[in-house]
Amino acid sequence: MIPLRSLPSLLLGLALIAPAQTAEYFPVAVWYGGGKARAPMLERGARAKKEVWRKDVRQIRELGFNTIRAWIDWASGQPAEREYNFETLDVLLELAEEEGLKLFLQVYMDSAPHWVGEQYPDARFVSSGGEVIQPESSPGYCRDHAGVRQLDNAFYAALAGRAVKSRAFVGWDLWSEPHVINWANPTWITRPEFCFCTHTKARFRAWLKRKYGTLDALNEAWYRRFTTWEQVEPSRMSTILSYTDYIDWKAFITDKLGEDLKDRYDAVKGIAPASIVTSHAAGVGLFASPHHWEGQSDDWTMARQVDFYGTSFYPKHSAFVDRDVPWRAALMDFTRSFGFDQGRGGFYVGELQGGFGTIALNVSPTVTPADLRIWTWTALSRGAKGINYYAWYPMNSGYESGGFGLNELDGTITERAREAGRIARVVDRNQKLFLAARPPQAEVAVVYNPLAHFVGGRQRATPYGGPQGEVAGIERDSWLGVHRALFPKNVPLDYVHVNHLTADSLRRYKLVYFAYPLMLPEAAARVLREYVANGGALVAEARMGWNNERGYAAERIPGMGLWEVLGCRETAITTAEKGRTSLHWTAAGFPGLKPGDVLPGRWYQETLEPAGRDARVVAEFAGGGPAAVESRYGKGKSLTIGSYVSAAYFSTPADAAERFFAGLLEWAGVELPVRTSVPGLEVRTLEAGGETIAFVFNHSRENIRANVGLRLAQGSFAATDLMTEAAVPLASEGPWVGFETALGPDGVQALRIRPR
Repeated sequence: MIPLRSLPSLLLGLALIAPAQTAEYFPVAVWYGGGKARAPMLERGARAKKEVWRKDVRQIRELGFNTIRAWIDWASGQPAEREYNFETLDVLLELAEEEGLKLFLQVYMDSAPHWVGEQYPDARFVSSGGEVIQPESSPGYCRDHAGVRQLDNAFYAALAGRAVKSRAFVGWDLWSEPHVINWANPTWITRPEFCFCTHTKARFRAWLKRKYGTLDALNEAWYRRFTTWEQVEPSRMSTILSYTDYIDWKAFITDKLGEDLKDRYDAVKGIAPASIVTSHAAGVGLFASPHHWEGQSDDWTMARQVDFYGTSFYPKHSAFVDRDVPWRAALMDFTRSFGFDQGRGGFYVGELQGGFGTIALNVSPTVTPADLRIWTWTALSRGAKGINYYAWYPMNSGYESGGFGLNELDGTITERAREAGRIARVVDRNQKLFLAARPPQAEVAVVYNPLAHFVGGRQRATPYGGPQGEVAGIERDSWLGVHRALFPKNVPLDYVHVNHLTADSLRRYKLVYFAYPLMLPEAAARVLREYVANGGALVAEARMGWNNERGYAAERIPGMGLWEVLGCRETAITTAEKGRTSLHWTAAGFPGLKPGDVLPGRWYQETLEPAGRDARVVAEFAGGGPAAVESRYGKGKSLTIGSYVSAAYFSTPADAAERFFAGLLEWAGVELPVRTSVPGLEVRTLEAGGETIAFVFNHSRENIRANVGLRLAQGSFAATDLMTEAAVPLASEGPWVGFETALGPDGVQALRIRPR
């Protein structure tokens, strides 16, 4: 136990140490917290169990892993107000040092000490209906309470003060799967939403004051008649009038979560400046909605707060969940997109599923060594800077009991663990290469737009599904559909956040695809106008810019002046019968399509009228009426589609749609970076200085032998297989550098290609 009174001088002394550069290190870690306790639990009596735990730690090292990812929860780490207990951390740091490993520390604040609630009874989470949450093993207490926030930061600082003394300590995950409320489901509340305590409401009002400045400005935006700031409350209802209040509330939640993460970052960096600081999402925004009751974070916002932000990666989480190859690729490409955006250095896989998953009686398909091979290399091929397998042992308790382990609960080492260890060895002996590696510049961008979830404000619950219920998930299907259609072409694709679009950031892309663009910020519309005017190629789906970020409808659609850029305007709109429609291609000369081809569409049937001499109709609906318009604007061009073909491709893929998406690459002048002699072979590359890392995946169940060509700068190159360290012959032909690959089912090859 460390008495609290001894900490101030210790922390002050550490804080005076000169700032150090963040460590450069690639952890390939396995979650291990000492013994068989599942996170965030800890076994008691750590000191007495040190030699028992040594066997596990030694086995982790011998298999090839370079790091253990330990954890601590607040309740165990601070059992009394003036007392810290870091015994488990002490023992694991000692073992890591003695056995030649590094240690990453995961911190769980949701398992909070009971004494915090006794000291601050007004710090409990409150749902939108006024229900007060009494914590059990989670979700802890609301960090918007000033006293809780101070204790929270102090705990992180105390941990840093202990960890920084160890040569084995290398970094943190400050917050696992951030939400306002974590790992607690108040089953007695029909529609919970958090947090509506007095402290969060006060923080929300302060946020509104910064945004609007005056109460009059807020009243104007919300269509209210508040006379004092104390009257202002977060939105709780779906109403027929204003819903700007609801959009503000959800924007505040994402900002608040980012600020809380930054608070914790500052707390540990002030004491351990060289440590690597990370956090990771449960479900990135590609699959998660801002409407989620727990309080959903925004990945781009969170990534700005830490050295590396990332994701959990559970392709076979539980029953009926078996994510296919394009789904996994989209997750990693989305994570790569926010990880490297604005010059950031990459991303972490905070949790990579180690064994079969379970939630109570729901058990996933078997997780095989081949699964771990494909999953791990998929993350590495996108530029991951840390891989953390969850977990060394299966969960020993809770509704995940028996699941997610690399090994068996009786200690039996599995072939899965050996396969993961083999990959860990490859990465560890090529640390500098993988740390330096960055994805190549993509020429294709898909706009990620969280506002797409907010058309109509709050989601309404109705017995027949309602005007939102029928299309639940269409946002996700749209963003996934574009990716799925282009995935076989091996074309790098970035997701770009609508709130961070600039003329400079879009200039690098030859093709920008805006799927499901019903609601967008007016600032983004100005950027898109400039992008096309300067030579860009923009594809927009139905009802572009119908609403702005306040939920106000455009006078003409496409909205915000984009009808000029897109060369058309909406003349009629209807929901297609059963939410399905089709576009019949009429134009000759468009890449990939010919007159008579039929593209499936989804949900809307928007009739478009060409506007201007540079616009032409290229498709019609089955019953007549223009369904798609191609146009020119400035130096660029556009294609407007009066339905959602990306969402339709995700749910009902069709050959014509696949040819359409592939044709867009030629239409926009996108260069294919890869060619293969066998269709379906996945090839991805990373760049590290003048070197290239090429990854080849055989996702089939057959042995394959294929020729692969990479578009590289002209010159002479040599290649080495990173797994076998054997030389691989190369052949050059103009800008193409080729090699032959032979892979078994679920096989992966990784080559290091260097100029001679």
